[in-house]
Amino acid sequence: MENFQKLAQRLIHAMEVPNLTIPIAGVKIFKQSDRVPDEILRSQPDQYSITACHALKSAMLGDVVYLEKDSIGCVAAAISLGIVQKKETAPLDGKRVYIEMMRKSSGKGDAFTPPSPLEFSNGSVYACKDSGQTDFGLFGKDDSGRFKSKDIAIEAIAKMPALQPPTTQGVFYFSPTYDDIGVLPDVVVLSVRPVELCRITQGYQFLTGERVRADIGGLRAGCSDLIVRPYLYNEINFSPYCLGARLIAKFEGDRMGLAMPYSLFELTVRGIEESKTGFPFPEYPGAV
Repeated sequence: MENFQKLAQRLIHAMEVPNLTIPIAGVKIFKQSDRVPDEILRSQPDQYSITACHALKSAMLGDVVYLEKDSIGCVAAAISLGIVQKKETAPLDGKRVYIEMMRKSSGKGDAFTPPSPLEFSNGSVYACKDSGQTDFGLFGKDDSGRFKSKDIAIEAIAKMPALQPPTTQGVFYFSPTYDDIGVLPDVVVLSVRPVELCRITQGYQFLTGERVRADIGGLRAGCSDLIVRPYLYNEINFSPYCLGARLIAKFEGDRMGLAMPYSLFELTVRGIEESKTGFPFPEYPGAV
């Protein structure tokens, strides 16, 4: 397979718009039995946590981030990515970004009891109002929760792909410019405007004829929808991002997430190159 950086450069070049910028990140999932290179281990946050969507945004800005159980800032992402067991009854140790939002909203300070992975999985967190767990709200005592009832929350959670039982040691997020050890991503995530989503889809379809079907949720976009689904099912998916991606990682309002396995990224880039004369992207309104 071709070098990640070269593929990303070919993608931008094939769009034929001067100074076009499409933020791109590679995501590599290390299983529990894998040896993680020391160069990657050194990119783990020290003494603080980062959410999976924030790590994704950081990689798109040129940084490298490696997340394990001790450093991932979102319990839900830790479940989705297979870092923790979804039925674990004890809260994760340490301060987690998402949990600290709850702590602040509850007003209880050190008396606040963080939710366990099980409480994320059984609907208690996402249906905090219906479950009577108002401490798990993010936006004060009037927070509606993310779903109206626990039953609805459980149904929604069941449709979020997850690497369960957990098999993941850690997840590495990196820029295409990172070539220190020649690692290739399992999944490539792009932050695109709708006009770019259109052209990239056309490039993929030029060589395959296949439809691209989005599987979208309002939660766990930066982990379940944009990493786990392409990883598990070897398919393209796109998402309008989610609550955490918007409020914590600050993904811009005109951007959507587009993700695909590395093999499909390579194929899509080739499709965009070969279809330039059939899809004049610079003439699309908003492309330039």
